[in-house]
Amino acid sequence: MTDPLRLGVIIGSTREGRFGPTVGNWIAAQASQHPDMDVDLIDLIHYATPTPDARAFAERIKAADAYVIVTPEYNHGYPAPLKHAIDLCYAEWHAKPVGFVSYGGFAGGVRAVEQLRQVFAELHAVTIRDSVSFAGVHGKFDRDGTLKDPMPCETAAKDMLDQLAWWAHALRDARAVRPYGTA
Repeated sequence: MTDPLRLGVIIGSTREGRFGPTVGNWIAAQASQHPDMDVDLIDLIHYATPTPDARAFAERIKAADAYVIVTPEYNHGYPAPLKHAIDLCYAEWHAKPVGFVSYGGFAGGVRAVEQLRQVFAELHAVTIRDSVSFAGVHGKFDRDGTLKDPMPCETAAKDMLDQLAWWAHALRDARAVRPYGTA
């Protein structure tokens, strides 16, 4: 039995009235049910101050074996605070897998995810093909943050988390044998 995977679930919106915590808490709960994941819920609202604690954020990113980015789609893209947070780190992202949970209106945030895939490729991270997307997100959850029709979303989350776990184990084992970037 290996040590549990450390999964960083990052809530990428800091806007007032945001829906990110509802979606972030939902995927964190799904990941907590995965047999080999220890979840660290990282809400960027705590790093969006005029003087964010970049060191504390970088330490949490470095400690994780894998990540799930929870992002809305704003104007066909992802939020600026998420880009800023990603850019606070570099090597901490290397050779680690990234999954996505997106939400929004008609497109469900998929355009934001497509842009994030390019960013994470530049950071030498591996993005997971399957993701979870909530189109019309406000109609998917009740006032308590519970999904109205959980089956399709829970199935998509399980598939993504299983793939994320496979990549996280493979890459963690590889990094232990040979640190990323060494010959």
